[in-house]
Amino acid sequence: MVQYNFKKITVVPTGKDFIDIILSRTQRQTPTVVHKGYAISRIRQFYMRKVKYTQQNFHDKLSTIIEEFPRLDDIHPFYGDLLHVLYNKDHYKLALGQINTARNLIGKIAKDYVKLLKYGDSLYRCKSLKVAALGRMCTVIKRVGPSLAYLEQIRQHMARLPSIDPNTRTILICGYPNVGKSSFINKITRADVDVQPYAFTTKSLFVGHTDYKYLRYQVIDTPGILDRPFEDRNIIEMCSITALAHLRAAVLFFLDISGSCGYSIAQQAALFHSIKSLFMNKPLIIVCNKTDLQALEGISEDDMKLVMEMKSEAMKTLIGQGGEPANDEGVLLTMSTLTEEGVIAVKNAACERLLDQRVELKMKSKKLNDCLNRFHVAMPKPRDQKERPPCIPEAVLEGKAKKAEQAAEKQKKLEKDLENENGGAGVYSASLRKHYILANDEWKEDIMPEILDGHNVYDFVDPDILQRLEELEREEGMRQEQEADDDFEMDGAELTPEEQKALAAIRKKKSLLIQQHRIKKSTAESRPTVPRKFDKDKQFTSERMGRQLSTLGLDPTLAINRARSKSRGRKRERSIDRGDQNGTDDMDVDGNQPNKKLRLRSRSQLRSRSKSRPPYEVVPGEGLKDSAQKKKAIKLAEKSHKKRNKDARKGEADRALVASREGSYFTMLCWKLHRKL
Repeated sequence: MVQYNFKKITVVPTGKDFIDIILSRTQRQTPTVVHKGYAISRIRQFYMRKVKYTQQNFHDKLSTIIEEFPRLDDIHPFYGDLLHVLYNKDHYKLALGQINTARNLIGKIAKDYVKLLKYGDSLYRCKSLKVAALGRMCTVIKRVGPSLAYLEQIRQHMARLPSIDPNTRTILICGYPNVGKSSFINKITRADVDVQPYAFTTKSLFVGHTDYKYLRYQVIDTPGILDRPFEDRNIIEMCSITALAHLRAAVLFFLDISGSCGYSIAQQAALFHSIKSLFMNKPLIIVCNKTDLQALEGISEDDMKLVMEMKSEAMKTLIGQGGEPANDEGVLLTMSTLTEEGVIAVKNAACERLLDQRVELKMKSKKLNDCLNRFHVAMPKPRDQKERPPCIPEAVLEGKAKKAEQAAEKQKKLEKDLENENGGAGVYSASLRKHYILANDEWKEDIMPEILDGHNVYDFVDPDILQRLEELEREEGMRQEQEADDDFEMDGAELTPEEQKALAAIRKKKSLLIQQHRIKKSTAESRPTVPRKFDKDKQFTSERMGRQLSTLGLDPTLAINRARSKSRGRKRERSIDRGDQNGTDDMDVDGNQPNKKLRLRSRSQLRSRSKSRPPYEVVPGEGLKDSAQKKKAIKLAEKSHKKRNKDARKGEADRALVASREGSYFTMLCWKLHRKL
């Protein structure tokens, strides 16, 4: 099954956007750095690559546009004529032809300039040729800018066209404007076509889908057609004519017998006779719509005569196998889309007529003959005029009847069956009380009052409710007592001596952990330091600390001196004093004559510092035997990096700012002159 999906066509950029896309891609995907110090062959190759890459991008982009747009001579005639009606086939082909010419011109320009670049003798000459080549390519694209804009408009319009399969089962609706075509397709499909009380509401083809006998049918709503010469019809009407001419479908010709559409039955009959050549070899049904306003039997004799003539013309399309018209049922139908009377009958008749015609055509095809040769169907021939109906014994019939009765008795009636027996939905109301378990079934439908004598009835339904409440409370109290008994502390009376020792050890360990945790929390290290700006009342001072230590029987001198040495000061000799106070005799420093180097050295020795590990020291877990083996492994690793470092050297595609060496040359020249002098 062929389907044409025009929504997948790639967006066609404008001329300016086209140039920006290609040139930016060339700039990003090709090398950008070249120096006049390079070999001339390398310079030529650099610019030839840019020209070829630009030409290839233009060629690919233009080829995509040409290939994705449909060729009118290769697609189905329905789509070919529809595109011709909507866009003018000549303009469409001319635009695609200009794109193809531009593609060929760009290829020739690139070929010519690549030849010239092969003989470029300098960097400036090669660069000029490259600029000229890209400039001429961009000029070609600018000239076809109007064609690109025209194709983009066509692409946007084609993306909005309905997806119609010309080869599937199709029902086509046609007729004068405002006769009820769109209302009919809205009734039988899920399509949502706009319906208004004026002519030409539908301006294009609309598609819906419906099912009949487990087969999918597509229904096409066409714009209204007026009875006038072919040359005077507009684009909207030509869409309907194109669909009637090329689609193999069942045609429904709608006839407004009430005249409310603004056209008489005579005018509609004239339109039918003017386009009846398009109905040949198609199942045709005349549909008289709006019977709610005017019945078919109530029209005048002249109008009835015109309707009968149309019916006779429609009968000519209903040809049996022998070449004679069959019965006239399903050729002239009446309906009303407002009351939906006869709508389903019209749909079923159209689907049945179309299905019969397709089966008949397949029976006449060569493919079916090839299949019929493989099997034989035996048809018994009558030997006399006596009828021989099928004979079934009475015992068999009685047995079947008994089985049917037993199955009916065993089968439980559902609510749906009861609903159908008692008037259907909206009449039958299912009872929710019939399954109540009561002492007497007659009580099920009794109405229970809610308020009686000013009291709520539900408060007096259970007379023993207070007694039951007391029982529940008593039961809850017993459960709580049982839970309290279950939660007891192990006293160790029921344990063995080994288990008692283990229990004592666990409790001792637990108490020690608790004590350690409390000591850790009570230390000064875990308490936050109070900044000086928040100690406005001078509560945290060295004098207070001295008094507290004295009360504990400790000497506060060292603590006060250490606290003062930790505070900030401007004298640099304090680090030496701190060393003397700590009792370190690492260096003999005279306090009256401080030396800067000695102070720094003493400070570095006093400061606690972790030593760095030597690079060749073996760490446990590395898998190495000794430091010699580790040293050898490090050297091998450094040696293996050399090749990768060489492969990562700078190339011509890497952007780099070369530093000017004029200053260094000037310095060297001055130095040489100085040596000579």
